[in-house]
Amino acid sequence: MTRGTSTRLAILSLAVWTLVLCVTPTSRPRAEAVPQRLDDRTFWTLVTEFSEPGGTFRSDNLVSNELSYEHVIPPLQPRLQPMSAYVGVGPDQNFTYIAAFKPRISFIVDIRRQNMLLHLMYKAIIELSPTRVEFLARLFSRQPPPDLPLDATPDVLISAFQGVEPSPLAFERTRQDIRRRLTADHGFALSPSDFGAIDYVFRAFYSAGPDIRYSFGRGNGWQPFPTYKDLMTEHDQANVQRSYMASEELYGVLRDIEMRNLVVPLVGDFAGPKALRSVARYLDLHRATVSVFYTSNVEQYLFRGDLWQRFYENVAALPIDSRSTFIRAFFNNQGRVFRFEPGQQAPVGPRSEQLLNPIHTLLAAYSEGRISSYYDVIELSR
Repeated sequence: MTRGTSTRLAILSLAVWTLVLCVTPTSRPRAEAVPQRLDDRTFWTLVTEFSEPGGTFRSDNLVSNELSYEHVIPPLQPRLQPMSAYVGVGPDQNFTYIAAFKPRISFIVDIRRQNMLLHLMYKAIIELSPTRVEFLARLFSRQPPPDLPLDATPDVLISAFQGVEPSPLAFERTRQDIRRRLTADHGFALSPSDFGAIDYVFRAFYSAGPDIRYSFGRGNGWQPFPTYKDLMTEHDQANVQRSYMASEELYGVLRDIEMRNLVVPLVGDFAGPKALRSVARYLDLHRATVSVFYTSNVEQYLFRGDLWQRFYENVAALPIDSRSTFIRAFFNNQGRVFRFEPGQQAPVGPRSEQLLNPIHTLLAAYSEGRISSYYDVIELSR
């Protein structure tokens, strides 16, 4: 090896370590704003350096089971402007919140590595698809009718793909496109087992089409959860459709954010030692706060032991302000009838209700010892 080659390698090594120090929780404070775009190397460094070892959950959770997820958007939108950072969990219901609130950066933190890979699959398909029609055609490996208008309502749009046989050729073409987009175009270092997990997820959408639901793979009799079509055609309480499939404009907002690498999926336990702490450090270094933390109903599971205390310690490390808000999902089948008149029973089935809670209110109650159960948390939410 020549002296010049050795010098160049030393400079390259120093540059890589400088990048890592800029984005890891052990780095020195730097006063710089969240960038308008993350380059591929920085994005992948965040994904790999901030993530924890993967864990398990009782379901694949490929799509949401929360029909009420849009209800909180209208009251939150004016309150959160200008929006800073978004933290969420789970699959693509996050996209609707991201398209609505337009955060500067988003972190999706989920205990399942499969969820991180699901989001990378979505990222590739979204980037490859300038329109909703192209997105759905790739996601479900189905050919849309040729006269489907770009401005179709989500009901018309998604109905066009129902009853259409999936195409094995389209599936294989998109499967290869996903791999090329993630590796050749972005340079992400994914393992063969990672691609096996992506193939598993992609095949689920191929098999079920727009009728895929939270209980996919458990049989048709395993609880009446909403389908992907149900979720995308749902509306808020003023009868306005707000999903990321509701319009080309909303889909375009999401696609622009994905193209700029600003939706960062992480593998992490809410009560874990690294993922949320790393997000906290990154946001603090970049003068950003958590405007929205969408927790779904994860806290329900944390209260089955003492993990909830570790979670709230992690939340306390996040930079917040007076507007920072939890979005929670509460299900009426979680062992208690919530907000019903005396003697009135909850409706049958796993109905969700989206609840809001200022983060500083929860942290104050926690520090004062007023939190000891999941329902203490729910009572703080409205």
